[in-house]
Amino acid sequence: MSLDSVRAWFAQHAPDITVEQSDKSSATVPLAAEAYGVPPEQIAKTLSLRLGERVVLVVTSGTARLDNKKAKAAFGAKPKMLGLDEVADLTGHEVGGVCPFGLKQPLPIYCDISLQAFDVVVPAAGSAHSAVRIAPQRMADLVGAEWVDVSEIRLETPQA
Repeated sequence: MSLDSVRAWFAQHAPDITVEQSDKSSATVPLAAEAYGVPPEQIAKTLSLRLGERVVLVVTSGTARLDNKKAKAAFGAKPKMLGLDEVADLTGHEVGGVCPFGLKQPLPIYCDISLQAFDVVVPAAGSAHSAVRIAPQRMADLVGAEWVDVSEIRLETPQA
């Protein structure tokens, strides 16, 4: 159902964007990078956070890490990750497919500036086997996201 809600959302808001499906799981950043043939940092991961009484989604580069100090300064509260059941209940998407598209209910959405390093990013599309390719600014515009600086950039280093 989550994949269907994302497809319906794109059909209404951006019919030129195609939801891609992969036989491979894209439930984690490394798996998504492999499944869609992009570097891990080009994956756009969506974090579901509780900020006091508020719940927000923050989309960051796949290798960026939430910086608690920056997030507290930007949002006025210490961020806490939602639990698995809470994520699905609030977004309509299971963990591994969480994205800012086709949400079960409206939620505030923020895009981290780490995404601006790329012409195209690859966020999930409602399931652990689906994604879209989209310019970061277009994604932010489509979902009404505000740009924030809440992450620490981490580059993947080759393992010996």
